[in-house]
Amino acid sequence: MSFNGIHHVTAISGPARRNLAFYSGVLGLRLVKKTVNFDDPGTYHLYFGDAAGTPGTILTFFPWERAAPGRLGVGQTQETLFRVPESSLGWWAHRFVDKGVPHETIEKRFGDSVLAFRDPDGMRLALVGVAGLEAEPAWMGGDVPAAHAIRGFHGVCLLVEKGEATGAILTDVFGFARVGMEGPVTRYAVPGNPLGGIVDIRAAGGFLRGREGAGSVHHIAFRAADDVAQQAMVERLVTQHGQRVTEQRDRNYFRSVYFREPGGVLFEIATDVPGFAVDEPVETLGAALKLPAGLEPMRARIEAVLPSLA
Repeated sequence: MSFNGIHHVTAISGPARRNLAFYSGVLGLRLVKKTVNFDDPGTYHLYFGDAAGTPGTILTFFPWERAAPGRLGVGQTQETLFRVPESSLGWWAHRFVDKGVPHETIEKRFGDSVLAFRDPDGMRLALVGVAGLEAEPAWMGGDVPAAHAIRGFHGVCLLVEKGEATGAILTDVFGFARVGMEGPVTRYAVPGNPLGGIVDIRAAGGFLRGREGAGSVHHIAFRAADDVAQQAMVERLVTQHGQRVTEQRDRNYFRSVYFREPGGVLFEIATDVPGFAVDEPVETLGAALKLPAGLEPMRARIEAVLPSLA
């Protein structure tokens, strides 16, 4: 049984330059990896996270220049939540006003102070104030002071028709525990692991199905230490939950399998190994365009069609 929580979240955005300016410039995340969508190499795949690209901090994007807006609905991730020091929420509210970022007033959820906001594509995000985070390491390469910097994921909120079967997979396969309810939202948490350790399930029977597009989360990836741990999860998904799981796919920085959980959200299981420093030093992560070996012979052609990020 794994107790590792979320590995990464992957979403769809509009123009890559605007996406980079918001997540690196406004939110102060590090561009950990600049590569391409392996299935669509004319499109970037941008990874944002902490200084080392630690699992549980990574938000990735497929930025399509002319992507149509998505529509939130059943079978999708409703919100992606980051951790920040509790004392910094006021600072972030002022920053959002200064930067013109749409946001809500600070509210309480499950006892935590939460500042909800949206990115330029309308993706729903939130900052959760957590006491004591000031002592945790923070990426300081941007203009967000360390005292206020994001410290990885708090978790995600899923919007599904019914939550019981989704919750069973979270508890039985990924090591989460059901820890509480607020109205239609049931909270699951990984015991003793706060980084990416929360999944909220909002039961929304009768809502429209979601439509993928700019501002939509494409999938949620959960952590597996290595191939052995991943295979154990796959076997449990198949034998205990009747899930159909893909073959393993090599993503260079992790190895992945995918399945559509009962609520309709695309889930991935990603290995922690080999990590983002496999093809460039930690000190220069995200500085150069990195391609898998199979695409390297086409580098000139790929670079010619990718939009400028400058």
